[in-house]
Amino acid sequence: MSARDIAIAITIAVALLVLLTMFLAWRRRLRRDASLTAPLGVPEHAEVLDRHEVLYVSTTRHDEPLERLALTPLAYRARGEAAVTDRGLALCLDGSPTVFIAAGRLAGVDRATVTIDRVVEPGGLVRVAWRVDDETVVDSYLRVADGDPHHFISELQRLVPAADDRGATS
Repeated sequence: MSARDIAIAITIAVALLVLLTMFLAWRRRLRRDASLTAPLGVPEHAEVLDRHEVLYVSTTRHDEPLERLALTPLAYRARGEAAVTDRGLALCLDGSPTVFIAAGRLAGVDRATVTIDRVVEPGGLVRVAWRVDDETVVDSYLRVADGDPHHFISELQRLVPAADDRGATS
């Protein structure tokens, strides 16, 4: 075996080790976050107030934009539509069931620039802070694909309940 063959074998082994490590880390994250699920299904008679084509980017721990959560079914980036209704936010993402974040679960809505795997122009992302359960607040990041998100953000902010003592603000 020549030195070149040994170098190629070492390179392939290192690449396989890196891929295996990435695979195992993602599986561990899926297991860690298995108890967290997004609410599914839009309530009957929900009136659509605003609708936008979006790129769903990620969901992270609240105020930790680089700590991705593998929240079912929001574990992967996807294109789709976000609809603001009189009862909350519906995320109709390609290949996933419709996620519905009721107005009572919303903790805040604002603009962001950075999240895991994505950096955009200042304020180019919409950050939706919401409660998965009574103790867990998460941030979901959306990139509005069809224009300025100002109206979308305004409509969502109207649905956010008045500040309470749960400590989640944006």
